[in-house]
Amino acid sequence: MFKAYAASQPGGELSSFSFDPGALKDDEVQIRVEFCGICHSDLSMLNNDWGSTTYPFVPGHEVVGVVEEKGSLVADLCIGQRVGVGWFSRSCLTCESCLEGHQNLCSRSEGIIVGRHGGFSDRVRCHFSWATPVPEVIPPETAGPLFCGGITVFGPILDHVRPIDRVGVIGIGGLGHLAIKFLRSWGCEVTAFSSNPQKTDEILAMGAHRVIDSSNSAKLSEMRGYYNFILSTVNVALDWNAYINALAPNGKLHFVGAVLNPVSVGVFSLLAGNKSLGASPLGSIRQVRHLLDFVARHQLFPTVEVYKLSEVNLALTELKNGKARYRKVLDCRGID
Repeated sequence: MFKAYAASQPGGELSSFSFDPGALKDDEVQIRVEFCGICHSDLSMLNNDWGSTTYPFVPGHEVVGVVEEKGSLVADLCIGQRVGVGWFSRSCLTCESCLEGHQNLCSRSEGIIVGRHGGFSDRVRCHFSWATPVPEVIPPETAGPLFCGGITVFGPILDHVRPIDRVGVIGIGGLGHLAIKFLRSWGCEVTAFSSNPQKTDEILAMGAHRVIDSSNSAKLSEMRGYYNFILSTVNVALDWNAYINALAPNGKLHFVGAVLNPVSVGVFSLLAGNKSLGASPLGSIRQVRHLLDFVARHQLFPTVEVYKLSEVNLALTELKNGKARYRKVLDCRGID
């Protein structure tokens, strides 16, 4: 029996829960969970905001732990090896997207907390291809957020950003603080757009060259035509046309935050500067491995607050109330 913390209804508190996972599949690994990050997507799934949650629901998709068992087809992972797994627990590996190396775009992919129980638990299972070895230099308590927040912002950096670019990051929270760290080491000039002046010194210490108050339209207008790339990590509606105007010719406004409201922008402002909008989900298996190598080489660890798994409801409440600095992580060792 696996031990976990689960909610029995939308928005409900999590409590102790046990379940039988059944037999381990030949292409799966079983991971003894050490730490699991908490993401806003866990809150969205807990509340069934996206209509895909089943109850009882065990959140957790930023898992770091040790391979405890493996199926007969698993060759490249060893018992006792530390690995991580994020949102995806399986992809088909045979469709066009998978064969092109874009397993994250597989239409038959499985989420580790969609229709199954996630990492707020003592153990999880996934297809071996999505269990990525964690370099020893990365502290395990910081590694979990790399598998969701980290890869979410690193993927578009790999795909769209040059080291010489001037880049803006909207929203300096769980995703945004990692984007700042990555972009500075990538070689970019980095601007943080934040509405919280209390974070200014922390943001500059992370590597931002400047911080602009995102609620000050005059300050934003001063940056007209400046940025090659702007990354939005927020999940609220903003004045997107103001950010379009801040783009240089050929610039891109890219979304990784799940904004539920329609994004309304003037097409002429895009046409005039050959500007574009984009968005992306989490990265591919290859991109996750590149991210971990990059983080290990540059020592770019997430800034985390660690809680016992038994304190999960407190941690979720603080995250909901905007009190994360900057990523909350659960210690799942020795679960009650």
